[in-house]
This record gives sequence, C-alpha cells and structure tokens, in this order.
Amino acid sequence: MSVPVRRKQVAYSRERGLSARRACTLFSVARSALGYLSRKAARDAKVVEHMAALSAQYPRYGYRRIQIFLARDGHAMSPGRAYRLWRQAKLQVPRKRGRKRVAASRPRPQTPTAANQVWSYDFVFDSCANGQRLKCLTLTDEFTREGLAINVGARIRSGRVIEVLSRLVSERGAPAFLRSDNGPEFVSRALLKWITEQGISTALIDPGKPWQNGVGESFNGKFRDECLSVEWFRSRAEAKVVIEAWRQHFNEVRPHSSLGYQTPAAFAAGLVGAAPREATGHLWANENGGQFLKLKTVRRTWAGHTSPPGSA
Repeated sequence: MSVPVRRKQVAYSRERGLSARRACTLFSVARSALGYLSRKAARDAKVVEHMAALSAQYPRYGYRRIQIFLARDGHAMSPGRAYRLWRQAKLQVPRKRGRKRVAASRPRPQTPTAANQVWSYDFVFDSCANGQRLKCLTLTDEFTREGLAINVGARIRSGRVIEVLSRLVSERGAPAFLRSDNGPEFVSRALLKWITEQGISTALIDPGKPWQNGVGESFNGKFRDECLSVEWFRSRAEAKVVIEAWRQHFNEVRPHSSLGYQTPAAFAAGLVGAAPREATGHLWANENGGQFLKLKTVRRTWAGHTSPPGSA
C-alpha cells in the first residue's frame, strides 16, 4: 500500500482510540510523516479547476482533448499527468456501449488522398422541445474531416440537396466523388442528373455496409453525441443557430485524433498543393523518406454501367 493510504489508516485508527505511536507502528508509518502536506495538491489546484471547467463545457470530451485545451491556455503537461489529475478529479466520461467493429484492413472504396476529392453526405434526425421535427443534411470532406455544411429543416428533398451542393461547389470546386447510402434523396433522377452535369461520380455504399461511409458515420456520431444529445432546442430557428455554431467549433477548435489532434481547419490549411481529382487511392510505400501514391484505376459506376475515369 502507498504511504498516503497508510496515513489514512493511521488517522482512522486514531479516531478509534489508538495512540499515534501505536498506530504508526502497526501500519509502518513514520511519525514525522503524519504532519506532511503534499505540495502537489496546491500546485495542481488551479489546473484541476480549469480542467473541471473545460469538462463541464465539453462533457463528452476525454482527458486527451482536455489536455490539448489546457496546453492552449498555458497549462502544458504530459498525458500521464493529465490522466492522473483527470482520475483524481473524477471527471471520467461515461462509457458508451460497445459496438461490433468491422476489420480495419478492409479498404474503403474510392479512398481520398487529397482534400476536395471525396465528400460524404447523409441525414441525421432529431426533434425540438416544441415538437418540431429536425432533419439535418450533413456533408463532410473525407480527407480533411471538415464538416462542410449542416443544413437543417423539417423536410429536405432532392431539390434542397442540390441547392446545398451547388453552393459548396461554387465555393470549393466540385469533388471527384459523392459518397452516400441509397436513400431516395440521393438516388433521385434530378440529383443524379445534376451530378452528371457537374462531372462528379457517385460512390453509393452497399446496403448493410455503413463502414464504407466510415468518415460520414463518424462525423454524424460526434454531431449527435456532442451537439444533439447535449443541447435542448426550443425551436427549429434556434437549432439552426446552435448547430451551425457547433459545426464551426468542430472545424476550428475541436482537436481531431485522426489528424494528429489538429483541428480540421488547421490540417486543411497546412496542405501544400492539391492532387488531381482522379488521384484517389491508397498510400503505397515510403521511398527515400517520403510517401508517394500508388494510383488505382477508378471505376465509375452509374445506372449499372462502368467506365474508366475521364470517359464520362
């Protein structure tokens, strides 16, 4: 047992009537140690207070992300110390029920190798306190992990999806692929016609295989866990404001573990140059200290026909 634990046992024994000399002999504690006051508690008090405030502000963040926020505020520390203080303050995040995982070795179709190559989009549903229904269209850049847009409404049909995509294409340029499931909004004739006119290919995932849209599913999970499940929307108008604020926070403030704990905006800003839209593939090898790409032949699939890149 550690010395602090034995000191607590000595204190308990003295409350029960034992003398200090007898209690120290029983628990092998030096009498001079009874009056010792740890300097760690005084040194860590300010950090723990700041950590508790950040934990209250971001209840779904663990000690790793809180450690990054502390470093930004001038309280740099090692992961071990951050974990010790986190456990000491009893700030653990409630565990979620585990889910079955698919083997990570399975390749994701049309894997992006640069920004603005593959966008994924999907719907997330919720409701307001006044009973209004929320349907949120989420769009994500799979390479930079940026949340490109979250459009909120009561009903979002294919026409509105086209409006959101048109705005993003005019701002950022057209991606090479749009990844989605086979929902009616994503396979409508109007949307497929617009996608074809823009020179974009579709990457529809197979039924029952959400892992093929892993980046989008991950973004949706964080969106629900850190925003929808935490906030209480009184109306749809309030929901639009709060959700857009969360999207900006996700892109510009929240550290992302898959990006080396950079923010998606910082990661995107640090990219040098841009690969061509057709350069989707996997990192192949590491030659002379630098990674290079082994480009894979991309097959475009639309309406049951396949054709090589550039032939559409």
